[in-house]
Amino acid sequence: MELEVIQNKIHEIRGHKVMLDFDLALLYNVENKRLKEAVRRNINRFPEDFMFELTEIEFNSLRTQIASSNRGGIRYMPFAFTEQGIAMLSSILNSEKAIEINISIIRAFVTIRQFSLTYAELKTRIEEIESQFPDIYKALNYLVDKDKNGSSTAERNKIGFKK
Repeated sequence: MELEVIQNKIHEIRGHKVMLDFDLALLYNVENKRLKEAVRRNINRFPEDFMFELTEIEFNSLRTQIASSNRGGIRYMPFAFTEQGIAMLSSILNSEKAIEINISIIRAFVTIRQFSLTYAELKTRIEEIESQFPDIYKALNYLVDKDKNGSSTAERNKIGFKK
């Protein structure tokens, strides 16, 4: 399974990176109804930090973000699974496909986490450089702001045919 496909199905809800039950069911090649049944039968394995049910407001907000997912007429709000919840799913969906997909999903979560750490390190390093060379930083900001405001182009006379 390609990491990019999985990463596109990871959303941030309530401050957690999660995947929704219908996307997981599709990846696991099972009916969403069966996935939810298995989760409900083993609900004690899914505390709030592993899995939670979306509110109607959260779901409607999410639907506007992912226009391709028009899941109208649903009876129950989707479950959102965190990385730990997805790992727990492999223990209740005991099939080769579930194990294979879980490995790919966990790798996608790790890749996202590594990227966010790299970004934070890069931001810290840039701030260090800015503090070492404050005059250069101020000059660069001045030039960028000057271009944004258009002050250099607004003062020019337009050339060409005039009525």
